[in-house]
Amino acid sequence: MAGLNDEINRRRTFAIISHPDAGKTTLTEKLLLFGGAIHVAGAVKSNKIKKTATSDWMEIEKQRGISVATSVMGFNYGDYKINILDTPGHQDFAEDTYRTLTAVDSVIIVVDVAKGVEQQTRKLMEVCRMRNTPVIIFVNKLDREGRDPFDILDELEAELKISVRPLSWPINIGAKFKGVYNIYENSLDLFTPSKTQVTERVEIDNIADPRIDKAVGEKDAAKLRDDLELIEGVYPEFSTADYLAGKVAPVFFGSALNTFGVKELLDCFVKIAPSPRPVSALERTVEPSEDAFSGFVFKIHANMDPNHRSCIAFVKVCSGRFERNAPYRHVRSGKIMRFAAPTAFMAQKKSVVDEAYPGDIVGIPDTGNFKIGDTVTQGEELHYRGLPSFSPEMFKYIENTDPMKAKQLEKGIHQLMDEGVAQLFVNQFNGRKIIGTVGQLQFEVIQYRLLHEYGATVRWEPLSMFKACWIESDDPQALEAFKKRKYQFMAVDRDGRDVFMADSNYVLQMAQSDYPAIRFHFSSEY
Repeated sequence: MAGLNDEINRRRTFAIISHPDAGKTTLTEKLLLFGGAIHVAGAVKSNKIKKTATSDWMEIEKQRGISVATSVMGFNYGDYKINILDTPGHQDFAEDTYRTLTAVDSVIIVVDVAKGVEQQTRKLMEVCRMRNTPVIIFVNKLDREGRDPFDILDELEAELKISVRPLSWPINIGAKFKGVYNIYENSLDLFTPSKTQVTERVEIDNIADPRIDKAVGEKDAAKLRDDLELIEGVYPEFSTADYLAGKVAPVFFGSALNTFGVKELLDCFVKIAPSPRPVSALERTVEPSEDAFSGFVFKIHANMDPNHRSCIAFVKVCSGRFERNAPYRHVRSGKIMRFAAPTAFMAQKKSVVDEAYPGDIVGIPDTGNFKIGDTVTQGEELHYRGLPSFSPEMFKYIENTDPMKAKQLEKGIHQLMDEGVAQLFVNQFNGRKIIGTVGQLQFEVIQYRLLHEYGATVRWEPLSMFKACWIESDDPQALEAFKKRKYQFMAVDRDGRDVFMADSNYVLQMAQSDYPAIRFHFSSEY
């Protein structure tokens, strides 16, 4: 047991979240650089740096310079094993990010110093608050002109509804940016712009050290001392317990692109961030230190290797030790399965692992057995919860434009829908396939991936639809009557459940008032 507890205590599993373009993927890249997982950092978009970001491995991500899928990366840093999940920031892929937040123990939020807190950041913070997830904030892009750091701190508290405590402090910003004072470790880091290398630090004894004046000039040194005095007066002393309870967010400043302020963040993070925590199942709370293995599927990804049309199910290990080739129970189907080639990830690159511990993310080759939310155990009947599919907001008919590729299209739709980025409904009235998504960009990604990964060409036909809601009733006759009456608005989802496709809010409200025996659900977890 000592071995298991040691492994649990050295694990740090976290997600990096933010609004698009705040610098999430760039920060991930620099964390990998410090962990020795990569030796030259790539860029999300750059004319000079030819290497693309490690976590943006899909072709469409390289072209557009955005993340459209959560990437998993694991590496060792000192005595710690770090698992990073780089999430899409774009709101069209928010559902993927919400699911990812169920698989992590803490979160780093990236905020642009010029733009401050943006809409998507607020939404994601709400999800963290619901789960009491500990949060660290990284204020990025200090090498560009932006707002006053004190104004940013006020905005973070007001917008994210959480107390903050700066653990590093910038010396000027924009063109005059000279470095960051590390409050947590009492050291000074001088800024030298470098997109691929790591900057040096000046070792000092305390804030009164004359080496600070020499390094940044007397005027800036005096302002730094005044700012720090103000911080100590205004903000309470940092408490790790409050951070772990989700009450206080430590704040760091830096420039991810220039590899600046990132190491301070990482060094503090591994010391204070939580190791894997207990997870609630429907039956009971599962402790990570239990002997028996259990885990759940929070993500499925098709075609990670373009040469093999294979899907990978991402399993978060919640308790016990996962072992290769050991018999495990797939709770939903009741089948006993053995996994001969479980993998650990560095984005697209994967390597076979013999064992994994709580907090680790294991990839299991999937031939259609798994769905998002499935539980795998050593035999116990457990159901982990909190992985819903929400009602889509945009709908389109999907039409095959090449009848010779019907088989490829069928397989492509099947595998892409398994990923959970979009939902498939079949209209009962005309038998046509309808794809429902949260945003327009998902349609483009699906079309692109069907063409480039499966060789299937499709076109979209617009469909005016307000909401898709799952329906159920304790009265079978009332349900049958409703389905007959609304026949042209009825569809079934991939699991064969009845879905009512309301074309306006008025139609939905009328249906709810005319048929009180029917329950209407706006998320698939009911």
